[in-house]
Amino acid sequence: MKAEIINGWPQGNSIRLLLTETSTAQVNSIRRALIADVPKLAITRVDFAQGINQDNSTGEVHESVNTLPDEVIAHRLAMIPIPTHPEEGIVFPEDCENCKDMVEKDKGCPSCQILYSLKVQGHPKDSDEEFKYVYASDLTVISDPMFGLMEEHQRIPLTLLSKGQYLQFYAFATLGRGRDHAKWSPVAAVAFRPQMKAILNKPGKKANVLFNLGLKTTDGKPIDAKLFGKDKTITDIDYIIDLQKAIHQVGAGTGRDGDFDDAITFEKIDNAFVFTFETDGSLTPVQAFNGAIKELKGRFENLSGEIERAIA
Repeated sequence: MKAEIINGWPQGNSIRLLLTETSTAQVNSIRRALIADVPKLAITRVDFAQGINQDNSTGEVHESVNTLPDEVIAHRLAMIPIPTHPEEGIVFPEDCENCKDMVEKDKGCPSCQILYSLKVQGHPKDSDEEFKYVYASDLTVISDPMFGLMEEHQRIPLTLLSKGQYLQFYAFATLGRGRDHAKWSPVAAVAFRPQMKAILNKPGKKANVLFNLGLKTTDGKPIDAKLFGKDKTITDIDYIIDLQKAIHQVGAGTGRDGDFDDAITFEKIDNAFVFTFETDGSLTPVQAFNGAIKELKGRFENLSGEIERAIA
């Protein structure tokens, strides 16, 4: 298998790759590994402060109640993308040399856990504002600052507080995999399709039914016969996508399909696929893809070893 990042990508957290010399089964195994096997950090435990808290500066008393139950807030925290940084060597709690022999409730150290805190009070009683919104930006990372939330995730809402209410907790993030819980899945919209080529079968009057519509590609080039070149074939992935959209203007139900008469057709390119996905921001697209390949490689190396031992 060969993997190539298509020109112009990644775009933000999204990526488009061309996979060649491969099969549907192999590409699908990468898709599944991205969703279920690539490790990422997510908040797994939240310790909420309970009771009454008095503000030393104003003397106002706040209670540890708010609009949402603690369980709902904990669920929202779990789904916030936590920057993972695979190169930093954070390990799974069950693999941590410091914690693996501890009981579950005592596990957790700087090698296998990232710690966050939050403390927010509602507006003072004399404030004109009734509610105070609590956002992900209110989280403070106690561990290494590199694990602070990305700017794009700062405005994720957690809850809101009325006057006389406060929210305080410690949150603990650990490594996990998407097969165990969706909060550990680093990707979304994972898809692949065969790479196609467009063939200009009937240049002239029939193809002009499409060309005369004045449509353009994403980069501004006219969709016309010149786009196909001397061999009357297009393989550029972006142009193929533009053409597939354009063909809808002359397809069934448009009243133009009879005159167009399949002047342009699409054919699959053997053993080649366009692979797309986006991450939630906890990993870059390249980190996620490399992580999937690493997981698959390790799995098959283990399988090979077991087979060799079985037949020895």
